[in-house]
Amino acid sequence: MNDLKIRWPGLALAAGLALCLSIAPAQAQTAAEIAPAPATVPVQPGIDPVRLEAFVDGWMADAMAREHVPGAAVSIVQNGQVIFKKGYGFADLTPRRRVDPDRTLFRIGSISKTFTWVLLMKEVEARRIRLDRPINLYLPEKVRLPGESREVMVRHLMDHSAGFEDRALGQLFENEAGRVRPLDLYLRQERPDQVRPAGQVASYSNYGASLAGEALAFVSGKTFERRVDDEITGPLGMTRTTFREPRAERRGLPASMPAYLVADAARGYGWRNSGFAPNAWEFIGQTAPAGSASSTAGDMSRYMLMLLGDGAWNGVSIFGPQAARAFRTPLRREPPGVNGWAHGFMIFDLPGGLKGYGHLGDTLAFHSNMTLAPALGLGVFVTTNGESGGSLAGALPSAVLQHFHGAAQVFPRPGTTDLAGARAVFSGNYLTTRRAFSGLEGFVTRLGGGADVEVTADGRLLLKRLGGVEAYVPDGPAKAGRFISANGDERLVFRIQDGRATGFQTAFNTETLQRTAFFDRPFLLIVMSVLTALAAVATFAGLALRNTRDLRQNQAQARASIVQAMQAGLWVSAMLLFGIWAAGTSDQQALVYDWPGVLVVTASACALVAAVLTFITLAALPAIWQGGRRVESWTGLRKTFFTVTVLVYAGFSILLAMGGALEPWSR
Repeated sequence: MNDLKIRWPGLALAAGLALCLSIAPAQAQTAAEIAPAPATVPVQPGIDPVRLEAFVDGWMADAMAREHVPGAAVSIVQNGQVIFKKGYGFADLTPRRRVDPDRTLFRIGSISKTFTWVLLMKEVEARRIRLDRPINLYLPEKVRLPGESREVMVRHLMDHSAGFEDRALGQLFENEAGRVRPLDLYLRQERPDQVRPAGQVASYSNYGASLAGEALAFVSGKTFERRVDDEITGPLGMTRTTFREPRAERRGLPASMPAYLVADAARGYGWRNSGFAPNAWEFIGQTAPAGSASSTAGDMSRYMLMLLGDGAWNGVSIFGPQAARAFRTPLRREPPGVNGWAHGFMIFDLPGGLKGYGHLGDTLAFHSNMTLAPALGLGVFVTTNGESGGSLAGALPSAVLQHFHGAAQVFPRPGTTDLAGARAVFSGNYLTTRRAFSGLEGFVTRLGGGADVEVTADGRLLLKRLGGVEAYVPDGPAKAGRFISANGDERLVFRIQDGRATGFQTAFNTETLQRTAFFDRPFLLIVMSVLTALAAVATFAGLALRNTRDLRQNQAQARASIVQAMQAGLWVSAMLLFGIWAAGTSDQQALVYDWPGVLVVTASACALVAAVLTFITLAALPAIWQGGRRVESWTGLRKTFFTVTVLVYAGFSILLAMGGALEPWSR
């Protein structure tokens, strides 16, 4: 969800998506610095609907074929009217059911959070909740945050700076309705660690948005879903928008999705072996305020018109002027081009030098985007039901704005000579803050949550991440650390300290990527894995080739030889099991729903036992070297090999322990 967003190919799928600086608490900016309210600027000439339809039709046809997207829906509003609304492709392939923009429900992922923030700002306007007070004041006792987390303020949830780690595997999505839990139970059982003080860094948190939803329920005495129905979707006539899901009614849970909506819900698909394969329904009800909403393009046009109308549309007022200003005012002072979180809404740099706000939304199979450009009175919503639809959803609003309102640009932007001479400043490996920090999930997200930065001879900066490569060029002097995409408007901002980059922020500001220490680099773990595997193979070879009839050794050496053979078997087993698991991580559903699974747990258990045995053999090294009177089979070479093997195993064990891989009991 950008969100519930998981865009990790292969092993990187297990990782989860910044300027490394301590950011001061939010300081107010005027709404005009983000996007003028429509009432304060002249009405802009509207886009010609005929030209718009021709452009969007061609653009969508190309993108859907290229990205393997089975179905999509688009709605565009401007100057208080719906100027475009259309469905593309199929909501379901068996039987074939075409997308209807007014009937077909798509999962909108983290766009759901904007409903949460709207309700929260309504409480702020009513003075029942204050942004600068601890969130614990508005939570039931059983859900309140413990320890230092008690310092998390309401506004920290809205700008994602509460300091929580980001856990997703095995609990953010469920594929069985019976596993859906009440929100308060989910919040107690899945509470993440607070890994940094609140207010320092923006790092996206689904858990934080869910806490806000629980607070909304507690202060009102109504379920979160009921509040959405009564205070947003009902008054706006969004009759085909719901946070409820298709499951049997169950005591303790909100009511399920009405049958007439279930029949029109789109099905998610993944591209497998040159064909579409259906996905299981993604249950997100246990963390509904973060991403369980389903809606149509038609309903979302009403929602966008209300947001662009400062909370009012068609004679209905959803929120007042204080909230309207908040949704265009960043909570955080960030460098130009970096999202400052407009009270929960994302701030976008748009073509033509425009500022916009809105939100992205991603689940496993659904990808959506809502982008609002108030200076143009324009809103664009797009949603898809294919696993690979993220690029399409992310790009369409900018493509529309560029085509109809942006100045002509020439891409790619050229590199610069001053960057070519600054390779040592920026090049290196960086690790995201948006990840789990402990246990097995912490280990696999460390492996997949990194990025490599490289500076080319022609003065471009390459960001290599999640199996892809993006090129950036300096946006001003290279030493300033500001970069713009060579092929678009996205920014990166590096923090430079003592002539070296220590981290960077992405434009969306959902994470900070920090330069890794030597012991945190994946390369070191790969090297130690190879050395451990070679040591294990050499141990097996020694067992096979050694003349056992002339095996004369003392008791310590005999036992050490047995332990060494056991270690070799355990290390090889752990690596094989983990390798088999990693080979299957391209299947997002299996990874998320079945986590951690037998393979990972068994691999971790094998590695744990091998590590314990390693430190036993370390303690036995003096006895190994001491030998005895008849120890001809333990030559100096064999003792040296044994010692080197123990040291390699010990180094590998320490790295795994630091990363959380030796905790088979964890998730």
